[in-house]
Amino acid sequence: MKASNLCIITLAMTTSFGVLAKDANPPVSDAVISEQRQELAENTEDEGFGPQSPRDIDSKAGNNTTLFSTAPSYTEMNLCNIHFHKNAEHKGGEFTLYAGNGDGEGYQTGYRYAGKLSDAELAPVKNKVCPSKHGDLKPGDTIEVHYVHSTAQVEPGPTLGACLSDANKNPQLRVETQVYVLVNDKNAYDFEELTEHEVQDGVHQAVAIPANTGKPIQYMGSTTGPGYNEKGSPFQVTWSVRPKVAKVNIKSVGEWCEGNVFDEDHAHGVRNLVVNKDLLSEIVN
Repeated sequence: MKASNLCIITLAMTTSFGVLAKDANPPVSDAVISEQRQELAENTEDEGFGPQSPRDIDSKAGNNTTLFSTAPSYTEMNLCNIHFHKNAEHKGGEFTLYAGNGDGEGYQTGYRYAGKLSDAELAPVKNKVCPSKHGDLKPGDTIEVHYVHSTAQVEPGPTLGACLSDANKNPQLRVETQVYVLVNDKNAYDFEELTEHEVQDGVHQAVAIPANTGKPIQYMGSTTGPGYNEKGSPFQVTWSVRPKVAKVNIKSVGEWCEGNVFDEDHAHGVRNLVVNKDLLSEIVN
């Protein structure tokens, strides 16, 4: 892959499918978020941008009529990347509790699991989990995991650059999405198992995405991440977002962050929820 193309895609990854804030940073005001949304509206008006993500999956309304082909089922595509965001980027289903405005740059914002957890599930753990300069993960935190798939002939690897090949720099992309809540419970899902992948019927597959978290809401959107709070994402993505939350053993998430083929070791940032109907597709399923 040429360096220029890789830079573009790597930027899409960092801003996109795209980090945690220091707790000391005070949340920005509602006015800051409103200004960002106004900038997004102005920078995309009459520019031909397709529908954007993330969105409220409980709302089907959308006025953006830009058309692109729905990606095939993920079982017919190659898994190319897995990463996660702290707090859900999408809203809906069982993740509707607003985490707050955060710092205006994607940290300490998004949506949290709205259900209740036991004291045992919330018990602190000894070691820091997936630490970064922005903080670490704790029991009770919500994460949104993106299982990214591509129609290109590729193998799983780091960043969205893994979703392209020299032979196909414009593949169809699909993101299978599952929201998890982290619990201190060895009997909860094991994250290393949830991210297992192997070749099946000639394509790389994530073989353990939960099948008991509701019918996925499918819609046409874009890449995400806070880098697109004030500008449109040009990438076209078919999304499938499961509405129910699954519990995952926080210690297993920490173990995954210590070494995986995707070079992921911390949570990514969250793009503001897109609420402008001119930037949303209509959900038909």
